[in-house]
Amino acid sequence: MNVTSAVFDRSSQKVSQIPSGGLPEFAFIGRSNVGKSSLINMLTGRPTLAKVSGTPGKTRLINHFLINDSWYLVDLPGYGYARVSKADRQGFSQLITGYIRKSPSLVFLFVLVDSRHEPQKIDLEFINFLGENSIPFGIVFTKADKLGPGKVKTNIETYGRKLLETWEELPPMFVTSSEKKQGRDEILGFIDQCLTDLHKGEE
Repeated sequence: MNVTSAVFDRSSQKVSQIPSGGLPEFAFIGRSNVGKSSLINMLTGRPTLAKVSGTPGKTRLINHFLINDSWYLVDLPGYGYARVSKADRQGFSQLITGYIRKSPSLVFLFVLVDSRHEPQKIDLEFINFLGENSIPFGIVFTKADKLGPGKVKTNIETYGRKLLETWEELPPMFVTSSEKKQGRDEILGFIDQCLTDLHKGEE
């Protein structure tokens, strides 16, 4: 997929405020400080599209970016950041779960996890929540340039084994580095295929 245009459309505090035009939505979510904004900027080829902050937990709204005038890239609030107040964490949870359960246009959810770490409890709980709600999702391993290829492979295999303790099969997985633009073609190609399948289903 060639991204020819990527523009900010809106920020929403409530699910009722998200676009209602019916365009397909591909959402990105992960724990705070997982590199989500950098990944979005890398995918779109727009270095300043999503604001990269040194303060984890900065994204507190649902942000919609219109891509190629044909689909939305959705930037969801991060979850699990300890310095955010408990009241805010609860608010994020309601906003996130509300969007995931109620958005009629959500096609696929990319869950970002840091490739440097062992499987984290909060990520696994969130992934299980997606399964319980039949949400199509894949896992994006970020910051792969921070480790050697062998260690990244080992960590991903560990993640897979952990998931297979409760899942019958593994979701799609993508290995990325925003610094080196690794994984860009794979993710955009996946989205392109999803859009093609959607259009075929509408014919």
